[in-house]
Amino acid sequence: MKFARVIGTVVASQKYPGLEGVKLLVVQHLDKQLTDRGQPEVAADATAQAGPGSLVFVVGSREAAQALPDVFVPVDLSITGIIDDVHRYA
Repeated sequence: MKFARVIGTVVASQKYPGLEGVKLLVVQHLDKQLTDRGQPEVAADATAQAGPGSLVFVVGSREAAQALPDVFVPVDLSITGIIDDVHRYA
């Protein structure tokens, strides 16, 4: 599970069966200091509530496919939660 920020949306004219109704969002991965890390990626929104600007956590690989309503659809990254606040301790 890793932190990311939603930076955009994806519009798809056709989707794989089982992905109908699932939002596809562009996310930027973040490091421990919540600064950008790596290249943006497309993630399926398993929460159905994330949107641009949301701080989220994502899972990849097999877990990404299992997070969606129809399990084992071909996705490599899913948003599984929205982060309300981050507290840093010394």
